[in-house]
This record gives sequence, C-alpha cells and structure tokens, in this order.
Amino acid sequence: MIRKLFIILFIFFAGTLFISAQNEKYWVFLKDKKNTTFDPNTYFDKKTIERRLQYGIPLADSTDFPLNDNYVKAITALVDSVSHSSRWFNAMSVYANNDEIEKVKKLPEVESVEKMQAVAVPAEYDASDFNTSDSSLLIALPKQTARMGGELFREKNIDGKGIRIAIFDGGFPTVDTNPAFEQVRKDGRIIKTWDFVKNKDFVYGWMSHGTMVMSCICGIVNGHKIGLATGAEFLLARTEVKREPFFEEENWLAAVEWADKNGADIISSSLGYTYQRYFPNQMDGKTTLVTRAANLAAKKGILVINAAGNDGDTKWKIIGAPADADSALSVGGIDPMTDYHITFSSFGPTWDKRLKPNVSAYGHVIAAGKEDLEAVEGTSFACPLVAGFAACAWQINRGLNNMQMFNSIEESGDLYPYFDYAHGYGVPQASYFTEHNLTVPVKTFDIVEDFDYVEVVVTQDYFESKDKVPVKYLYYNIQNPDGTLKEYYVVSVTEYQVLKLAKADYKKGQKLNVHLAGFNRSYQF
Repeated sequence: MIRKLFIILFIFFAGTLFISAQNEKYWVFLKDKKNTTFDPNTYFDKKTIERRLQYGIPLADSTDFPLNDNYVKAITALVDSVSHSSRWFNAMSVYANNDEIEKVKKLPEVESVEKMQAVAVPAEYDASDFNTSDSSLLIALPKQTARMGGELFREKNIDGKGIRIAIFDGGFPTVDTNPAFEQVRKDGRIIKTWDFVKNKDFVYGWMSHGTMVMSCICGIVNGHKIGLATGAEFLLARTEVKREPFFEEENWLAAVEWADKNGADIISSSLGYTYQRYFPNQMDGKTTLVTRAANLAAKKGILVINAAGNDGDTKWKIIGAPADADSALSVGGIDPMTDYHITFSSFGPTWDKRLKPNVSAYGHVIAAGKEDLEAVEGTSFACPLVAGFAACAWQINRGLNNMQMFNSIEESGDLYPYFDYAHGYGVPQASYFTEHNLTVPVKTFDIVEDFDYVEVVVTQDYFESKDKVPVKYLYYNIQNPDGTLKEYYVVSVTEYQVLKLAKADYKKGQKLNVHLAGFNRSYQF
C-alpha cells in the first residue's frame, strides 16, 4: 500500500514538473531597430513600389525595416524555438518555458512579452453538397453577383484585371487542378503562395474553406461566374489549421506583411478572433494585433476586406477582430430568401460605437468545393463576393486610393445614406461605378405628423406596384444626437400606413431615418 501511494505521488509530482516546464507561445516585443538597414527596391515587389508611389506613401518607414539581428540572436539563444517575426510590430513569436521566458524578459533589448492564446475562427456556418447538374444551379448561382449588379461589370468587360488580391485562409485544396480556376492557372495569375503553418510554398491541401472563398472571387463553373473578379491576380496564404491548440494571430500578421511585400491591392480575410481570447470591450478598433495590422496595411495602401463573423445568433453577437478595424471594410451577410440580415451574421457597432458592418452581401452562396459545387453559408462567402466586386470597381477607378475606394463602396450600398448595425450601408451596387448619370430615386413614402405621432405612409404608386418590384421592406432607425443608433428595424410593407411612432417615446435631438426602395427621408424629434 505504501509502495502504491509512493508511485502515485511520484507520478503526480513528475506530471506537475512537466506541466510547469512545458513550452508556451509568446510574443516578444523589441525596443528599437538600431543599426538596421533596408532597401525597398530589392525587398518589395514592383507592384508594392508602384502602389506606394502612386498614393504618396513612403517607400519605407520604420515598420518596414527588419529586426535587429543581434537582438534576434540573443533571444533565439534563450528560447526553445522561434516561429515568426513581425517587422511591423518589431516582435518575435517564440516557444519557451517559464524559466526561458523569464530570462528573455530581463534582456535590455526587450520591451515586453505577451502570451499567445488567440483562436481564429473561419466565418463558415454550414455546407451541403450541391449537384452541378441540378437545374436549380442556373437559378441560384447568378443571383449572388446579380444582387450587386454584376452584369453591368460584365457588359463592360470589367473583371478585376490588374488587381492583385491576397486571400488568407486555411488551405486551397484542388485550386491547382480544379476546373473552376482553370482560367486563373492558364494565365499564370496565381502570383505567389505561402503556407505560414508549415513555412513552405505549397498551399493546395487542408481545409477546403479557402477553395470555396477563392471561387466566390474568381470561380467559373460550366460557363457560370461564381464571383466577379475572374481576371484578377492572386496571392494565396494558408494561415490557419483546423482544430489546432493554437490558431495564433502570428500567421495573420506574417501574411499581411507578406501580402504588402508582394504587391497586394486587396486582402480578403474570412477569419475572426473573438471570445477565445478577447472580451467585447477589446473590439474597439485599436486593441488586437490583427486589428492594428489591418489598419497599418490600409496606411500602406491596401484595401482590407474582412468577414463580419457568424456570431449573430450566439452570446457573443458582435463582430470580431480584425473586422473591428476602422480601416477594414467589414462585410455582413444577408439571406437570399428574405433579402435582409441572415440570422448568424454578426452585429455592430464596435465597442467604441463605430458603424460595422460597412456593407453586406449574400451569406448563403453557391461555391466551388474540392470536387463539386456546394451550397454554403457564412459571412466567409459574403466577404469574397465583395472583394471581387471591389476589384472590378477599382479596375474602373485606378486613380482612387484604397480609402477612397473604401468610401466609394460604402456609398454604392443600396441603402446609402441609411445604415444600421446589421446591414451597414447595404449591398454594393455596380451601377455606382458604371453609370455616369445615376437616376434620382423615386419617392416611395411620406413622413407625416400630428401633435402626438409621426407616421410613415407609403405612396399609392409604390404600394400598388410592390408585388412587381424586388424591394418589399422598409428600413428605419432612431439615431441619437451623437450619430449612434438607439434602435433599428426592417418592416414588411403590407399597408399604406407602414409605421406610426409616438413622439413621447423619443427625446429631443433624436432622428428618425427611413429607407424604402432607394428613397430616404429623415424626421427630427
């Protein structure tokens, strides 16, 4: 009995020692970049240099310079191993045990150390097989680009040519053989690839999520376009691994620097970081490393487009990082059946009350999987639909910088200037970029008032034709004096008097904003 107890105690203490000695993952932030040199002309792709020169961005600043090699050697000598380094944040990601990391903290060149815990979640909701021979394909597939007015781009042969898009995802199986990407391969438009998990250039395996995402930008199946930017160039980055103990932000950070180095115009990212590491108050556009990296990428001239996330029907509910970045175009999802917010799409605003998502697109789409088409759900797929749209819009307007294009895409939304925290400014419309003389919206309602009430009354012409037009919903919000929204709703138009609000329920200075079929009006309480 004593011997058995001794063995148990030995195992317990040995296990405790093993746990205390095991390696953890850390960010090690350095104090400076003294004695480093940098030549942008040999480091950057020519498209990066062209982008920076065109938009008046310095060819190099301190964030572009490499880490101090002596600092790197000193830290490497103390830790188990080094995973990645970040020029932008002057940091190294390392594996180390407690004793090793304590020694690192004492180095004079170390500014701070932060333990990694973040988990990236692909914004995919569900998937099911969809037979390409099914006649419903001919009905379902064109709708996802038609909802954005994509036929106007096609009529003018606008397909994103000359725009380079970086896609961050968990793998791209069969993209090197799949017929959906034959034209891209034939033209040599997959410029570079990199697997940031295994540190090699092969990315054509693992999670099919990336394949489906890419198809929503440029895929063509049986002559049918899945996305709009079928003429764009691509950088493919594998940044995540399914069911790994770590889904660190380090891969996203490494990928965004790689994308900048290799001439990306647009980044399409369908990943998010939320409750696995962070609290809601950290979704403020300035806390997480990926959010800060997204904003820094925007400063370097890249249009960052990120899925809003799929937490709308969970306890978390709000968008994650880096979709909370002020300079990231965050994309929510709408339901093709109802044409308004799809239940799982994450809601805005950010913790500091900024508008998110910025725009929306279909959150239930037809995408190319590893072998066949699939019906899939998630803001993962709304995001690349908008990325393809953005590439086409930018092809028409190459004189615009990334943030001017960002604002133009918002303004092209079919709800603009109306907005809410479920749809943003609505679904981007190609007509904004292809039509020089946009038509004035037809009046669809009146706002009338008496002593006690404010009413929204649909016009007779609209009401009598509502069954013949695609828009059958009225959107309204109550806006506070500081620009934030108190509440917002979508209302089905079933009678002339579609909305009646008691003035006593609202404060002076609040504003009622109403949108119906492209027509907007406001009322000040």
